[in-house]
Amino acid sequence: MRSEDAGATAGLLRVGQRLRRFDTRRPWALDTALVLLLFLNFCLPDLGGVRHEDGPVAFSDLPAGEMVVLQLALLVPLWWRRRAPMAVFHVVMLVFIAQCLSGVLLRADAAVGIAFYSLVRYGRLDRLIWAAPVLLASFGPVTWRLSDRMGVSDVLFFLASVFTAAGALAIAVRLRQANVAALRDRAERLEVEREQRDRLATATERTRVAREVHDIVGHSLSVIVSLADAGAYAVGTAPERSREALQLIGDTGRKSLAELRRTVGVLRDDEGAPDLRPQPGLADLDELCERIRAAGPGIEYRTAGDFTHLDRGVQVTAFRIVQEALTNTLRYAGSHTTVTLAVTAGHDRLHIEVRDSGPPGGSAANDTGNPAREGHGLAGMRERAAIYGGTVDAGPVPGGGWHVTADLDAVRLEEHA
Repeated sequence: MRSEDAGATAGLLRVGQRLRRFDTRRPWALDTALVLLLFLNFCLPDLGGVRHEDGPVAFSDLPAGEMVVLQLALLVPLWWRRRAPMAVFHVVMLVFIAQCLSGVLLRADAAVGIAFYSLVRYGRLDRLIWAAPVLLASFGPVTWRLSDRMGVSDVLFFLASVFTAAGALAIAVRLRQANVAALRDRAERLEVEREQRDRLATATERTRVAREVHDIVGHSLSVIVSLADAGAYAVGTAPERSREALQLIGDTGRKSLAELRRTVGVLRDDEGAPDLRPQPGLADLDELCERIRAAGPGIEYRTAGDFTHLDRGVQVTAFRIVQEALTNTLRYAGSHTTVTLAVTAGHDRLHIEVRDSGPPGGSAANDTGNPAREGHGLAGMRERAAIYGGTVDAGPVPGGGWHVTADLDAVRLEEHA
């Protein structure tokens, strides 16, 4: 399409949009303008005595008063053509039939085509059948009136062409409006779906960040509290141990702060490029165990299988599960417990088991009766495991202590290749 044609089309579309907006605000204005335009175009020539006797149709010459009455009877009902199309069509057709039976033809008879167009355009399609009797009844008087100038077949062809053209135009406009309405509805639904997806993604990201923050802060604070207690206890008896505890507190706080900034940094637009260092994995469990040992508990850490080809997401999930389990052990069993940690990588499953001996002098009843171990941390572990088709089981150990067992799908890097 040439640029000038595209510009003209765009201009027509803008005019059409403005007319629709104007019609929505003042629905009677366009109908009034249509009636006035038809009166000026079709009624004034008849009133002015303009005749074309040599044409195929001879318009009647009536006294001005009678002609005005007939013209108004044909045009005024069009004012309600959109609000009551069936009634307007029948009124106009009855006036037209009576006029033809009287041997009168006027230019204002163009109102018949407009009335039929309005009926198909705005009326109920299932009721159009009720317009057929009066429509067919008009063919006889019109044929009789024009038979002196046109053959019967020509008159019938003319009438069929007029009503077919008006009906086809109305159906085309109606279908276009239906398509536009369907597209608008689809666009609105897509917008709603997009907003819902955005909200779901936001909620998912918030849950992920909250889970990460819970794991990082909970673990760090538990280690720091235990180290602070041990340092305070050793101030008078072993100052070197107290100084070592303070250094470990500082190291733990700095590492946790850096990890926390890395986790939430992607949420801030003014932070510049986020820290893209990898999240912790199974290779970092040794360092994690050292931090926990520094707080007091004894940890026996065993591994089996090959971890090098495990998917990074599985490793992060496993690390966080172990971190949360050890943090709960430090929080509830204290710094004088003993922990056994075993991580086993099979062909298609990754198995994790964390077991503590409980607080000194404790019992199974003590751990069973502690509802805190069933808090948000355990829920977070189960959520993480579910992402990789895994499960987490936790509970008291007979004779004292607590255990956490996790079983994950061992997704391997080559599976994503």
